[in-house]
Amino acid sequence: MRAISVMLSLMVLGLASCAPADGPQRHQEAGKASAEVIFNGHDLTGWVGDTDGYVARDSAIVCLPGKGGNLYFDRELSDFELEFEFNLTPGANNGVGIRAEQGKDAAYYGMEIQVIDNLAPKWSGIRDWQAHGSIYGIVAAERGHLKPAGEWNHEIIRAIGNRITVTLNDHVIVDADLAEATRDSTLSGREHPGLFNKSGYIGFLGHGDEVAYRNILLTDMAEQ
Repeated sequence: MRAISVMLSLMVLGLASCAPADGPQRHQEAGKASAEVIFNGHDLTGWVGDTDGYVARDSAIVCLPGKGGNLYFDRELSDFELEFEFNLTPGANNGVGIRAEQGKDAAYYGMEIQVIDNLAPKWSGIRDWQAHGSIYGIVAAERGHLKPAGEWNHEIIRAIGNRITVTLNDHVIVDADLAEATRDSTLSGREHPGLFNKSGYIGFLGHGDEVAYRNILLTDMAEQ
């Protein structure tokens, strides 16, 4: 029995030693397709763009105050599910770009899912399509589910074809068909040339405010 136990222990140790220390790792949850951990917790390996505007701190990607810019995961995606937690400082404004074209404004050449402390008085006059979770200029999110600044929120963004859903703290706040949502015009009244991009990059769109993201999981639905 002792020999069997030793062999089992060595097998476990051997499997553990083969796990990658950096970069994307597979994460399996019960009843859910395999997801990748796309942030290793200690540096920005695998991320490109405005890397000087962000830092890895306390197991989170943090947008630096006064800096920011667009930080993208270095892989193009079409259909996917992105799951993460985020923490806003008071009045902070940020965003998640999806199917975005690098080097361009993701809100128009792709989509920007709003990440903003719209509970702050400074944002009391924003349009509905600028509130947290909204597809900027396209679809207004349901309000009332964002936690106060300083608390961690949980969010899932899912993009399958033209259907985009955003779930905030277990509440679906956006469930939209892009073609239907823009049948007459866009809410912003502006053209969004990249709205129907078949693929593009996901990333964080900083506007000079400190915002932290952690536990970032990606499921590439095109691989399922």
